[in-house]
Amino acid sequence: MKLKLQHYINGKWVGADSENTRTIINPFDQEVIAVVPEGDESNAKAAIAAAREAFDNGEWAFTPATERGVVVRKIAELIERDKEELAYLESLDTGKTVEESRGDMDDIAGVFRYFAELADKDGGELIDSPISNSISKVVHEPVGVCGQITPWNYPLLQASWKLAPALATGNTLIMKPSEITPLTTIKVFELIEEAGVPAGVANLVLGAGNTVGSELSNNEDVDLISFTGGIDTGKKIMQAASANVKKLALELGGKNPNVIFADADFETAVDQALNGVFFHAGQICSAGTRLIVEESIHDEFVQALVERVKEFKLGSGFEEDTQMGPLISAEHLAKVEKYVETGIEEGATVAVGGGRPEEPALQQGFFYLPTIFTDCTTDMRIVQDEGFGPIITVEKFTAEEDAVKLANDSIYGLAGGVFTNDIAKAERCAAKMRMGTVWINEFNLYFPHAPWGGFKQSGIGRELGRLGMEEYTETKHIFQNLKPEPINWF
Repeated sequence: MKLKLQHYINGKWVGADSENTRTIINPFDQEVIAVVPEGDESNAKAAIAAAREAFDNGEWAFTPATERGVVVRKIAELIERDKEELAYLESLDTGKTVEESRGDMDDIAGVFRYFAELADKDGGELIDSPISNSISKVVHEPVGVCGQITPWNYPLLQASWKLAPALATGNTLIMKPSEITPLTTIKVFELIEEAGVPAGVANLVLGAGNTVGSELSNNEDVDLISFTGGIDTGKKIMQAASANVKKLALELGGKNPNVIFADADFETAVDQALNGVFFHAGQICSAGTRLIVEESIHDEFVQALVERVKEFKLGSGFEEDTQMGPLISAEHLAKVEKYVETGIEEGATVAVGGGRPEEPALQQGFFYLPTIFTDCTTDMRIVQDEGFGPIITVEKFTAEEDAVKLANDSIYGLAGGVFTNDIAKAERCAAKMRMGTVWINEFNLYFPHAPWGGFKQSGIGRELGRLGMEEYTETKHIFQNLKPEPINWF
């Protein structure tokens, strides 16, 4: 492995201030694939200082937006050039299939291209003035120093949603990837350096959330925190950010309903119900793990799901016929097992799965069988809590209003889906579902042009789209009197 397994601070690759390291393993077989330095508060402070200096006294914020766009576009081109290496690293690090990772790399390059194109499209706005001989305009300027904390499930995809708009708008940044899946983020910082991003503008610190992440959240030289991860950590970041009233962009997961009406295309709805959950072993914040099925087709629908799930091929992400890889870690596997135990204790029925696979080839990995629970009710913890694994809970409904009520019965509001051939019904449901994204006859489709984020406790702010760009800007009103004269009031 030719990666520079170090921090990237102020344009230089550097080791940790301590001798602490972290071993990175392949979740398929627990093979050690890398050893990286374990950063701490001192590394984070050095990176923050570099970003602060680069923003306050550097040229990046004042570089013409078109030129910033050229640099961001260059990063996209380098990602496309190194697509295979990046996909290999992502699958090695996360256990997902390499075909999924290749798709991720295409999406990531698309994100950088999208924000590169947007970089010079905001020239400000002239607004009406209450007096003659004056100019009144509204402009958008970079926020400043941005702390960016990314999750382990989609390491580079989530990083791209933060890096690209921050760079395009002229901010400086410090990124802390998940400590267990840092490899593709390290690689993309090599590409950021190659693309010509000035020293201090983009900084990378490896390490844990309770040290590096905490310093980013608490340090008053940081102007914005963008975090994707769990709700409990998100609440802690909100509290820490209050010290200097940082701007916040938080994506805190979801428990996403997928409503299936009897008039939906049956085969498509079954296929999309599976696609909506089991990619990357269900470790997706937008996974449609709450299946809400009209009672008249419930039994047939569940049976179709079960028969398909029984045929899933689990294995190494590098084997062509593998459909689903392992969970990310032993710790997360234990959480998923406890989650399933809770469902059984609550009275839900395991229709398929519900344990680890028995194949000898899978025993060294963190595998869990794709699992479907029936006889679920909305008061169960497995229906309300985010499981973040290959698990579907199935609820029934009889009337449209009941389906919407069930879908909204959650502290989360990230995404949801509706499957029906009745366009009017689909639109009524979509209008009433309290979520940041509602898919109709589709699930888990997202792309750079469409904003992403949640209602309720799924977070604050948006990523992607023009709103994702605006998260990294401050709005300023500039008023100029062209013919000033005394008022003579005093």
